[in-house]
Amino acid sequence: MAELLLTALAELHMESGAKMVPFAGYNMPVQYPLGVMKEHTHCREQAGLFDVSHMGQVILRAKSGNTADAALALERLVPMDIAGLGENRQRYAFFTNEQGGILDDLMIANCGDHLFLVVNAACKAQDIAHLQNHLAETCDIEVIEDRALLALQGPSAEAVLTRLAPSVADMRFMDVARVQLAGIEAWVSRSGYTGEDGYEISVPNDVAGVLARELLAAPEVEFIGLGARDSLRLEAGLCLYGNDITTDTTPIAAGLIWAIQKVRRTDGERAGGFLGADIILDELVNGSAQKRVGIRPSGRAPMRAGTRLFADKQGATPIGQITSGGFGPTVQGPVAMGYVGADFKDLGREIYAEVRGKYLPAEVAKMPFTPANFKR
Repeated sequence: MAELLLTALAELHMESGAKMVPFAGYNMPVQYPLGVMKEHTHCREQAGLFDVSHMGQVILRAKSGNTADAALALERLVPMDIAGLGENRQRYAFFTNEQGGILDDLMIANCGDHLFLVVNAACKAQDIAHLQNHLAETCDIEVIEDRALLALQGPSAEAVLTRLAPSVADMRFMDVARVQLAGIEAWVSRSGYTGEDGYEISVPNDVAGVLARELLAAPEVEFIGLGARDSLRLEAGLCLYGNDITTDTTPIAAGLIWAIQKVRRTDGERAGGFLGADIILDELVNGSAQKRVGIRPSGRAPMRAGTRLFADKQGATPIGQITSGGFGPTVQGPVAMGYVGADFKDLGREIYAEVRGKYLPAEVAKMPFTPANFKR
């Protein structure tokens, strides 16, 4: 086995009593002494600090020197409106393949003279190769190896960060900016993957520990590990790549229609032109065979990823399976999401999950399971 990689905060994690586990090739904190349940609740009520430095950071520049050219080039790989993305704004996106499946989801920011991409850790090698294979002739692709990425999330995140940089209070959801934090030049976006207000902060590796300690010194802030990160995004109804979205799921089946702007849809000014466009645009009009839905088990037992779903309590008619599931500390009960046949997607529909040989009732439910608190 290859030796696990370390983030710039590895020493601080150990100092903080983190339990470390292998994740996407890195040694990462799954929880701290506070414990997953309390970490989750603390993030919902105050502010949590996450080390997400294992994710990939990439700068994309057009060889022409015109960022609009880089945006149009990138639109060949994502079904999003990148050319229309305003300066200092960010957008959720996903790479698609020729079959209409999802290669990865990512964030794309327009930073003026370049585009800044943040991709998932488990996919970053293939994502970078994908960019190089398709865009190398027209764009310079710079992989950032010397910067850490922190996420400060929760209702107190703004109050904490404004003590270091008052201007971040003026940022809206999906704004990006360069700011000084404790004397450190940081690339900041008002975004995150918990359903809470917050910021993601890219800083040089050699000063990441300084900034993290500064943030942790605030009474509102606690370190949060991968365990609570997963339960937070599940309650927020957010997909985890590799579980809820894969190369075998289309954006339409995944319920990500909202992420495809009208300009890229049929009859739009720049309709299609991305990998898998024929399949995805057809499903936009005619629907997909399966749909991602929220699921609320009727009992207290969590229904985990891989659990098979049925239309009846005898288990005679399979209709899909759960892709993410667990206990939701905020909603005080089990929550899950998964795929069912399109005929079974209606809210309130009773379905059944096979758990240890029994067919337990559940209900198709609205997502997110807890309201989003983004600053619009």
